[in-house]
Amino acid sequence: MAIKTINQFSNDDVKLKPIENLYDGFFKINLYQFKHALFAGGESETIKREILERGDAVAVLPYDPKTDQLLLIEQIRIGAMRSKDSPWLLECIAGMTDQSTDYEAVVKREALEEAGLELQHLEYMLSYLSSPGGTTERLYLYLAFADLSNLQSGIFGLETEGEDIKTHIISFNDAMTRLNNGEIDNAATVISLQWLALNRERILNQS
Repeated sequence: MAIKTINQFSNDDVKLKPIENLYDGFFKINLYQFKHALFAGGESETIKREILERGDAVAVLPYDPKTDQLLLIEQIRIGAMRSKDSPWLLECIAGMTDQSTDYEAVVKREALEEAGLELQHLEYMLSYLSSPGGTTERLYLYLAFADLSNLQSGIFGLETEGEDIKTHIISFNDAMTRLNNGEIDNAATVISLQWLALNRERILNQS
């Protein structure tokens, strides 16, 4: 049964001025100036926000229900240096959509580039806004059913994109331990593992 939205307002309740581009490099930054309806009635003053326009992304968690194993990749994420002892993170396979809406095709391309995997059977998990106060980015998450029984760890990635990626095949229990102790702490991977934990019994029963 569909749940009725509790939102009082919509896009129509935002008065947005023409968006101004401030920076256009590896990332794009735009200036948003807007007024919006207030819960108590009336309208806000003009608000200015610099918004990161990085595009949308996909992520996929390859899982083998027969062995109860999954594949994660390890690569450097320079932004993690501020708050972690190591910026090499365990993650889901992921990539930018480059404005494509064929998310499954993007997932399959990224899995081949980052892990040497040819994926067939995908299950859509969910999508979410990564940080809507500062970026328009939305991520689309998938579970991939894959045979990981004879797969060995390897090194992958595109040199043209500066990628140096190592794959890891680990058990579900190992992944959950690393999630619970804080080793795995990037949003897409956290959400994907939590989704798998919630749906694992159904998936195992269907296999």
